[in-house]
This record gives sequence, structure tokens and C-alpha cells, in this order.
Amino acid sequence: MKKEISTTAAPGAIGPYSQAVQAGNLIFVSGQLPINAETGAMPDDIKGQTRQSIANIKAILAEAGASLDNVVKTTVFLADMSYFAPMNEVYAEEFRKVFPARCAFAVKELPKQALVEIEVIAAV
Repeated sequence: MKKEISTTAAPGAIGPYSQAVQAGNLIFVSGQLPINAETGAMPDDIKGQTRQSIANIKAILAEAGASLDNVVKTTVFLADMSYFAPMNEVYAEEFRKVFPARCAFAVKELPKQALVEIEVIAAV
């Protein structure tokens, strides 16, 4: 059985998908763009965008009674691999050991011209 997870503390879906879905003890959080839920704006730089994407993930996980400590896998989509090092700096500040397994790669383009999008899987 699956359960939708939704919060107004993170931007709403911009398509036919859920912010997150819980199936058993796993929470699958859709890719989070760096959009501020209150203003609809995105930071200009990769560090700010990474922080905002992670803040959105935190809000969604909190709605499910979880936190970044529950995250077991992340996927980071970058508009350009030149953003990897600064994204990684912020990522390392937000996630603690044991760090989640991770995949990070550049894609041709992200929605709304974002520089980063992050999705996670958490276990509760």
C-alpha cells in the first residue's frame, strides 16, 4: 500500500506526481527543485540552490515524521558538472555520517532552468 506525503512547506508538484510517496518503511521524495515555497523564487547560485533543494526535502520528510538522518539514497542532478564541488560543500554540511549512498550527474537541462535538483529515498 502506498501513501502520499504532501506539505505546503515545500513547493507543490509542477506535474502529475506526488511530493513524496511512502511505501512500507520507505519514503520516496520526488526531485526537489530549489524553489522557495513562500516566494516561488530560486537562489541565483549553486550553493543557495542546493541549500533550498535540501530545505524542501527536509520539509517533506518532516511531514512524514522523518529527517535527513533517515535518508539512505540520494540522486543529485546538476545542470553542469562544474557545480559539483560547491554543491558537494553544502551537501556535506547538511548530511551526517553515515552518509547516504549517492549518485550525481549532469543533465542537459533542469526544469525552470534550475542548477540542481535532488531526490532522496528514506527509511523509517
